[in-house]
Amino acid sequence: MRHNLIPDPRVPLPSDLHPRGVVDLRGTGPLPAALRYPPGAVVVVSGLPGSGKSTALHHWADAAPVIDPRTTHLACEAVMPDWLPYAVYRPWSRLRHFRRLHIAARDGGHLLVHDCGSRSWLRRHLARLLRARGRELHLIVLDVGTTEALAGQRARGRWAPPRTFTRHDRGLAHLLRTLDDLGPAAAPEAASVTLFDRSSRGRLPRLAFEPFGTPDVPSRLSESDLHS
Repeated sequence: MRHNLIPDPRVPLPSDLHPRGVVDLRGTGPLPAALRYPPGAVVVVSGLPGSGKSTALHHWADAAPVIDPRTTHLACEAVMPDWLPYAVYRPWSRLRHFRRLHIAARDGGHLLVHDCGSRSWLRRHLARLLRARGRELHLIVLDVGTTEALAGQRARGRWAPPRTFTRHDRGLAHLLRTLDDLGPAAAPEAASVTLFDRSSRGRLPRLAFEPFGTPDVPSRLSESDLHS
């Protein structure tokens, strides 16, 4: 049974969309003007290396601070000797990134997170941390396919190691498959999962967070508004 929720063209999308459950915005159909998230939410932007996560986060960077593992990678690289391969200090770089992410999520502000999509344990950890503070985790997935992601790496001139890319490819494929089969139950840690593909990725809506103190918005997109 497929659970993806695809906007019915007979039902106009609201200009400001408050995602709940699985919201499938793949394809060439209309998009909302903005995605709006609750106060203090953490939005994880996932996709394969080369899928356009950094471009999307740059597009949305005015909405919230961005936590990107590459920032930590470059900071570690800057203090290491040139002859030392990254593989040697990768565990230290990752530990620093996860610590930075944990502290930023704990501190309470809105947050955007760059992620490959294959680390479900990281999403669960963040969700538990946020839930204890009355906040939510939301997920955005860039589903552009392996070929397009590899082309994206070629265009930027920076490649993920083949083994790493394959691991992320399998992890993201599993997430997408289970979203098809189980719907929101595939990612219970996330209050919403919003899907974009190569077509809709080029027409991204704005992203915004409600200010603290804003009451819950009563009209959220739900299964009654979408039909597969």
